[in-house]
Amino acid sequence: MIFHVVLEHVEDGWIVAECPALPGCVSQGKDEEEAIENIKEAITAWLWAEDQKAIKEFSHKPEYQPIVVAV
Repeated sequence: MIFHVVLEHVEDGWIVAECPALPGCVSQGKDEEEAIENIKEAITAWLWAEDQKAIKEFSHKPEYQPIVVAV
């Protein structure tokens, strides 16, 4: 998958990385490379957490069959 990320250089010298498509998905790094690696991890964690919330909603509905697909 591909996501757009924005980088912001903040006053304390850190770089904040945010993924606008995923509300609240934010990370940071000491330089651009670290900020990008950290936001990649944050995106993965954000997607996993949202998936867990969604699957929990359907876990009590026997008419739904959970399957896993890789993207």
